[in-house]
Amino acid sequence: MLVRYKKSLEKIAMGLLSFMPQEKDVKKLMETMQSYEQKDNWQLYLWKNNDEYVGIVGVRVEDSVAIIQHITVVPSYRGEGIAKKMIKELMNSGEFTEVKACEITEPFVNKCLHSLQEADGN
Repeated sequence: MLVRYKKSLEKIAMGLLSFMPQEKDVKKLMETMQSYEQKDNWQLYLWKNNDEYVGIVGVRVEDSVAIIQHITVVPSYRGEGIAKKMIKELMNSGEFTEVKACEITEPFVNKCLHSLQEADGN
């Protein structure tokens, strides 16, 4: 289940974001968190599996299009389709007209989108 980021989840969110290669540097990670907290068009969602947060997806919204800036899953949960579930829930939220990737997330997100389309028979 996707849960909208709030300040009380900051440490968990930072831990999850740090799994992304470009967020390994603490200074960069702090800047990224600041963007999600201060910019109205940056939205961060955590994926809750039972009582545990195991994934995170961050989007920049432009004209109701969600552009995925960050997406990652705890390594021990990878391969279970959690990233696809996060993307699908974003797509089905009714909040966005389209969900797409930024340059950094494009290879992974497009792979997820492709398999979601195949699963839907498109």
